[in-house]
Amino acid sequence: MAAKNEKAVTIWLLIVAVLIATMVVVGGYVRLTRSGLSIVEWNPVSGVMPPLSAAAWQQEFVKYQQTPEFKIVNRNMTLESYQRIFYLEWAHRLIARIAGLIVVLPLTFFLWKRIIPWRASAAYLLVVLLFGVQGFLGWYMVASGLEATPQVSPFRLTIHLLTALLLLAITLWLAFNRIYHQPGLRWRQWSAIGVFTLAAIVLQIAYGGLVAGLKAGHISNTWPLMFGVWAPGGMLTVMDSWLMSAVAAPVTVHFIHRWLAFGVLAAALWLLLRQRTGATRDVRLDAALLVAIILLQIGLGVSVVLWGVPLWLALLHQATALLMFTVAIHLNHRLA
Repeated sequence: MAAKNEKAVTIWLLIVAVLIATMVVVGGYVRLTRSGLSIVEWNPVSGVMPPLSAAAWQQEFVKYQQTPEFKIVNRNMTLESYQRIFYLEWAHRLIARIAGLIVVLPLTFFLWKRIIPWRASAAYLLVVLLFGVQGFLGWYMVASGLEATPQVSPFRLTIHLLTALLLLAITLWLAFNRIYHQPGLRWRQWSAIGVFTLAAIVLQIAYGGLVAGLKAGHISNTWPLMFGVWAPGGMLTVMDSWLMSAVAAPVTVHFIHRWLAFGVLAAALWLLLRQRTGATRDVRLDAALLVAIILLQIGLGVSVVLWGVPLWLALLHQATALLMFTVAIHLNHRLA
């Protein structure tokens, strides 16, 4: 029975990890279809159900008509078109609500039955807390696009994305602890190169969030040159400071994101070469797989640029980033 209970917790953690990744990809789809600003109120409880009558739909549409997005971008939108984008955002929020229940209800049962001891519950309760924080951050992000301009803050979007990565990392790490019967975090034994590679991947994904928020992917549709040159001039003087230029100027953010990818590749190759001798077989396989995924991701990124950010390719690029992050977490777990 104990083994069966342990397996149930592991399966639950893996399901939660899949749900987190699904929410990230669905969130990307919502953003790319400009559906994220269609619901102008949070309503975490009453918003579970969509409008159920013509009058209720008209009321929601009137609220949307007061937003900058309708006034600037969609002023000719019909109620029927509004319903389409509303349902996309509603589905995104519904998935988040269902994911929250799938986190809270089984965890409550596991704690009640002492399948997860209370003394070991802190990390699991942190997952619950971060789910709540992530829900608030989602609304905090959306609210930024309802004030003056019809787009969300790229910084809030990136924070929302990074919180999802943190949630995914903790959930996966807890699952891997159970799969490999390795409790806790043994920080001192982590491979420094593995941690460095993971940090580079997180930084690259963060820049991907900034690219998305700034719509910087449309800045240039050529590669490797931008505007006919390798490095456009004045990239660090666009804003008041070089730091703001590096995180808020679309051309600079795009440039950093496209070339930081090769820094991530170099770190992964370095890690692979260091693990060729003395490492276990699963570590070597993980390191090789990570390099392969990064190469695929670079190819997808270049294709996104050259083809003008098509929806399906942009989503595939985002999903591959999550796969790359997952493999990096697993590799670091095996190195710990």
